[in-house]
Amino acid sequence: MKVNTRRWAGFAAGLGAAALLSGTSASPARAEEAWAPENFSLDALVEAARAEPPITVYDSTGKIVEIADAFTEKYGVKATGSKVSSGAQIELLVREGQAGNIVGDVSVVQDVPPAMAQLFPQGLVESWLPPDLAKSIPEALQDPLVVVSSPNIWAYNTEVYDKCPVDNIWALTDKAWTRKIAFQDPLGKPSYTDWFNQMEMHHDAAVAAAYEAYYGKPLETDEASATRAWVKAIAQNAPLLTDSDSAAGEAVGAKGQAEPFLGLVSTAKFRDNAPDGLQLGICTGVKPFSGWMYPGIGVVSTKTDSPNAARLFLHYLMTEEGISPQTVDGKISSNTEVPMHPDEPSGVGEILDQLMPYALSTALQDFDLRQDWQDFWRVNYTR
Repeated sequence: MKVNTRRWAGFAAGLGAAALLSGTSASPARAEEAWAPENFSLDALVEAARAEPPITVYDSTGKIVEIADAFTEKYGVKATGSKVSSGAQIELLVREGQAGNIVGDVSVVQDVPPAMAQLFPQGLVESWLPPDLAKSIPEALQDPLVVVSSPNIWAYNTEVYDKCPVDNIWALTDKAWTRKIAFQDPLGKPSYTDWFNQMEMHHDAAVAAAYEAYYGKPLETDEASATRAWVKAIAQNAPLLTDSDSAAGEAVGAKGQAEPFLGLVSTAKFRDNAPDGLQLGICTGVKPFSGWMYPGIGVVSTKTDSPNAARLFLHYLMTEEGISPQTVDGKISSNTEVPMHPDEPSGVGEILDQLMPYALSTALQDFDLRQDWQDFWRVNYTR
């Protein structure tokens, strides 16, 4: 199933002008560099990469091991994939860069705000846009290069419900859903506080409109925004906070429940759907959004000994062949020519226009306000 390019174009536009962020562009290419945009040749890049030392690639998913092995077999350029958690990856790249002891030559960074606040300003990493693929990558996703976006969607138990039992995020704050909502703890998962901040900065009017649509009257609140009023209300509705998507997915989709949870999970959890496994269904038509997207950016170490090989790996990730181990889990390639994986089980490709996009242009504000949002959650959360 191919991505609906009209929907994807709208989603990409919502990401904002990433070029406003200083220090993200790759340094000017020199003539001897095979990745130079002038008269770019993939064959020349491959040849230059084969003359360089092996590379190591960091990503927060274990799929990177499989991808690196396939890359090595395809190009004869040795690459080793290493799974490193999002938070640890930033610290590792900073330490390696400052010490000049580079292990991670190329990385897919899933924790974008600290990357924008720490890695680029210190000159530790740079972005690179494959020249021959640029026309297929929306401009808002080019600098820094977004490799994939990961959907987090509201999900329900299909064994109990014929369809999603809610169509508005404000319904989740009602007493009927007290202690019946599950998602990862925002105090342990920074992307959740980024979600709150992005929603407040870019979609607060939509949150307020959803309130009026649900309750039939305008929102009146002492909070600074409609988003804060919603975050406070859902925090006070005693959601089940988990330490992983797996735990949230089990709470929602496990068989044999009389009153299952409704939850927010990664589309990757839908791979556990089976007759005797999980019974997850994707909520559609939820106002204002049925979920949200989070980007993973591809970066190259500015001190790598294998700059051509590192860029060749990024090029590989931007192809259907290279990224398929991740698109099978519902992740969306920024290359609009890469279709949804035929075995992707959630169906998220049909509702891209219902997901809240991530605006790279305000990633620095997400980073600066993480602690504020965590404090706000902490004081309002009710067990």
